[in-house]
This record gives sequence, C-alpha cells and structure tokens, in this order.
Amino acid sequence: MKISVILTLYNSEKIVLRTIQSILAQEGIGKLFDLELIVIDDCSTDGTRSILDQAHIAYLSTPVNSGGPNRGRNIGLRAATGDYITIVDHDDEWKPWRIKAILPYLDQSSILTSGYLTKYLNNGKEYEVVAARNTELLRFPKNATFLQKLTKSNQGQNTYLGCIVYPQHLKDIFFEEHFGMVDYDWVLRLFHQQESLEVCQALYTRYVDQANLSRNENYRRKDFFYSLYTLDGYKLQYPKAHRIGYRRLHGSRARYFYVNNQMQEARFYLVRSELTWKSIGYFLTSFLGSSWITKKYRVFE
Repeated sequence: MKISVILTLYNSEKIVLRTIQSILAQEGIGKLFDLELIVIDDCSTDGTRSILDQAHIAYLSTPVNSGGPNRGRNIGLRAATGDYITIVDHDDEWKPWRIKAILPYLDQSSILTSGYLTKYLNNGKEYEVVAARNTELLRFPKNATFLQKLTKSNQGQNTYLGCIVYPQHLKDIFFEEHFGMVDYDWVLRLFHQQESLEVCQALYTRYVDQANLSRNENYRRKDFFYSLYTLDGYKLQYPKAHRIGYRRLHGSRARYFYVNNQMQEARFYLVRSELTWKSIGYFLTSFLGSSWITKKYRVFE
C-alpha cells in the first residue's frame, strides 16, 4: 500500500523541515506502507528552495506564483501514484503514528479523517479537536458529512483539509484555481454521496497565528464569496440545507470580523445569520464586552 502526501509550500523556510521531518519519520514506512512525498513550491522568494536542496528533498514548482496553495495541490494530485492521498499544509506537524493509527480502517470506507491539535502561537493556548471522545471510531452514512458541510455545521466529522485521507479513485476531484485558495467546494464534491469515518484521535498539530491563510483578510473575503457561489449550486437539490448554510456562512463571516474588532462589519453579517442566543450575544457585546468574550471563548478558529 502506498500513501501519497501532497505538501504545498510558499515562503516556508522557518517551518518546512519540521513539517517534512514529521512526515518522513512516520512509524511503519517501508514495512506497513510505502510513502510518496510530493512537494510543490509556489515560487517562494525566501530560503525555502535552498533548504529543500540542502536536505535533498525533490520538489515540483508552479510556473509563477499563484497566490494560493490550490494550483500546487492540483499539480500534486496529477502526480500522485499512491493508493491513498492526503494533503498537508506547510505548517502542519504529524504525530509519528499518524499513518499507523489509520491503517486498520482505510479499507472500511471511502474517506477517512482524524482529529487534530490546534496551537495558537500568539497566546500559547492549544485545543484538541476531535469529533467525539471516549470512542475509537465514528462512522458516517452516505451524504451525512456532505450535508454537515453544506449547512456549515460545526458538529459531526472533522473535515479540515489536513486530516482527510481518501482513495486514488477520487483524485480527479481538483481544487478551484480562480482564487487559488478556497477549498469549501472541494470538500463538498469529495464527500457528496460518500460514506466516511473518523479515527477519534488528534493525529497532527495545526499551528495558528495571524499569518495563517485562514486568518488572512483577503482569503476570508474570497472564501466567503466563493462559498456563496458554491452553495447556490446546491440550492435546487438541497433547498433546506442551502438556507441553513447561507445563514451560517454569514454567521462565520460575522465572527471573523468580531475577533478582529471590526464591529460594524460584524453586526452587518450577524443580522443576516441564524437567530440564536449566541448570535444575539455577539451582536450585543459588539457594542461592549467583546474583548472579554474573545479572551474566554473560541469565537473564530
């Protein structure tokens, strides 16, 4: 069995070796499974390529900087020859037993995910994100996770990109390259009409700071509008889920502005989101008390 690991890089000189070493140090390589590491650099301008050369790490490259990881991911998907595929962000760090922990379950479902640990570099806090505790495995019937993502629910299966492993026959599901950085539509197309399961362990660490793409203002804008466009494509087939997803998407947009202390924008999107006690609370505290809320709770990840 071969696992293809697709790693996209851009100006990653400070973290690239940590990420790659955590992948190449996996327990069981060459015995329980083979590993194919496909590295794609998006025309870095720092020392990333020199570090790769010095470490004798082969890599591919985009023709010009594409402004996001999706073109590199698609290059990696076209090159992948493994039985299973997983995609890594440049600041992820795998536990040594990540692949070993999921091996027994790979042939039990089309798509497999795991939990992860989120570490915030600005304050040192960390949170373990798993779908359920006190259980080893969760199974999700056909379309369950697709509908979870379509409705923008925070419950159910983890689908953050770095935790997904899927079979080779789904590798022709490519990422959008117009914006080059949005993956919401990809997740929906991957999970549509599929069964899936989750290993309820945190098998890698995701590091978060203000430089992360997920916190980038330009990315958040593009993600919001492309996600609206994606949702619209499912409106006739899944009208109820579409309505819920539309309001929750506005809620997520509102919380992004809330944690960045842009309260006028936060209120604009809150009034278009779901009417819940939380949204009411965010709206009221956007006038007074938001700093206490953001310190005490994870408003937006």
